[in-house]
Amino acid sequence: MNKKIILISVLIAGLLLSACATETAEPAAEEAVAVAEPALILSGAVEASWTADDLNAMTQVEAEYTNKDGETTQYSGVLIRDLLTAAGVADYTKLTLVASDGFTAEVTSEELAACANCIVAFDDDGTLRSVMPDLSGKQNVRGLVEITVE
Repeated sequence: MNKKIILISVLIAGLLLSACATETAEPAAEEAVAVAEPALILSGAVEASWTADDLNAMTQVEAEYTNKDGETTQYSGVLIRDLLTAAGVADYTKLTLVASDGFTAEVTSEELAACANCIVAFDDDGTLRSVMPDLSGKQNVRGLVEITVE
């Protein structure tokens, strides 16, 4: 009789341990690793993307932009040239800057080559924008989400 009680006790203990191990393992298996969404996509001739953290980790430069009302704002961001270099873009004719609302603006390779401080910067609301101090105001794209390389 003692052998039966011991055997039943061992079986119950084994079942309880098995149930505990299963319960603690399931939540760990269900936990998903958070993958950061790209803040900026490079498409066209070359494909690349950067998260907000990626962009913030890159070398930052300052650029001032004066709008049509004469108000000057200082921005900090990544040189567009540096983004192209990081993606391996060696030769292109133009870039198309694409905003989240569908607005687009084109920048030729000659225009960008002449712009020493054209950057992609974060606005106060956390969205991206192109800051093109030496170019047309229309090339300063707010809500920048993509750059297409042609």
